[in-house]
Amino acid sequence: MVTIAGETLTGSAEESQNSSLTTAAARNLATTTKTAPQMQGITSRWLLRLLPWVQVSGGTYRVNRRLAYTVGDGRIDFDIDGSSVAVIPDELRELPALWEFTDTEVLAALGERFTQHEYAPGELIAQAGTPHDRVVLIAHGRVDRIGTGKYGDETVLAALAGGDHLGDAPLASADGHWEYSYRAVTRVTVMALARQDAHEVIGRSPALRDHLAAGARGTERPSNASGEAAIAVASGHHGEPALPGTFVDYERSPREYELSVAQTVLRAHTRVGDLYSDPMNQVEEQLRLTVHALRERQEHEMINNREFGLLHNADLKQRIPTRSGPPTPDDLDELLATVWKDPGFLLAHPKAIAAIGRECNARGLYPAAVDFMGHSVPSWRGVPIFPCNKIPVTKEGTSSVLLLRTGEEKQGVVGLHRSGIPDEYEPSLSVRFMGIDDQAIANYLVSAYYSAAILVPDALGVLEDVEIGH
Repeated sequence: MVTIAGETLTGSAEESQNSSLTTAAARNLATTTKTAPQMQGITSRWLLRLLPWVQVSGGTYRVNRRLAYTVGDGRIDFDIDGSSVAVIPDELRELPALWEFTDTEVLAALGERFTQHEYAPGELIAQAGTPHDRVVLIAHGRVDRIGTGKYGDETVLAALAGGDHLGDAPLASADGHWEYSYRAVTRVTVMALARQDAHEVIGRSPALRDHLAAGARGTERPSNASGEAAIAVASGHHGEPALPGTFVDYERSPREYELSVAQTVLRAHTRVGDLYSDPMNQVEEQLRLTVHALRERQEHEMINNREFGLLHNADLKQRIPTRSGPPTPDDLDELLATVWKDPGFLLAHPKAIAAIGRECNARGLYPAAVDFMGHSVPSWRGVPIFPCNKIPVTKEGTSSVLLLRTGEEKQGVVGLHRSGIPDEYEPSLSVRFMGIDDQAIANYLVSAYYSAAILVPDALGVLEDVEIGH
């Protein structure tokens, strides 16, 4: 209100003194300029854009590989309850000496004799040259395998993490010494089986004795460095020697990938579509945002799905832990060594990319940016790093970094889809009208079909347990 000549005027009286039409009143006759509906959940979805897509006409994609001999050196899982750790008997078959040994009672007897031990950072778990008196399984933490370099200096040969083991020689022999030293990098929890306890169980089990004796005699079949059945080839010879005969053996049961599906039913009242579709078609806008949501779910599944997701299907030998937690340049170089044959790109959570930048800045390194499809993205050793918020971040503040080689011609990672389906709206995505119910609501079935396949194990490497808040 205002006061004029001692009189107080109300708001309406004040408005009547305006000498022109107010903007609030003028808007009643104006047409607003509006945007299409916005959605914060839409991301760049780099994985879907970068993967080459393979047409799967039959709905199933079979990956044929050369026959590979499995050596049983995978990771061992444990039963963990708070701070208490127990060995799962069947997991002991991941030890090379117990590979394909199926007597569960004997495995249970071995598992019961493991005892839990804790080591502080910097503490030696085993010393090279000392008697190999126990089997050690790493339940938690990071351990360095230490050897002697060519010039006599101490060298870190490998970084081990939870699920790895330090050898199983005490099962097969009554003597022997540690070939390497093992030092705890973080706090480490291990499960140890003393040689005396192991041989007590072996002495009571003829089946285990025979199994270990067969392994000791050696039944290994010739294989190449990748574990594949070897192809006999002669070279560097003179004259007319007898050449070896050979053939390329294949896996007996190749893996098959079935297309997965993400679906939803879009519901739109006919009254809304009839009366409120100018200037924007209401059904089309609803459909556009629904398709974005399905594509976001598709990328999430292609990374996290346990059946075909990249994080869960990476080969165990292709998973490496960080040396100290944060993603250092040394860790990125180790990751590049896992996919050294024509690496395509790195994929990391935005927070992990920020952590990589911090570690590089701390060392005075400034990785060059590369131009990709009009986008400036960071890179490491010329390999671009793309953000992906679908890679999970744990409550402890750790994440993973993926390195991919892509394409069928490069024996890499490929996306799988089926284009040409009925009522196709986008490649491998269909929108089917399901009719109008008795409440005048139109229903549309929206379906997206997809999967991912890793053609050979070394097409994907994963840097695990990356600390992003260090």
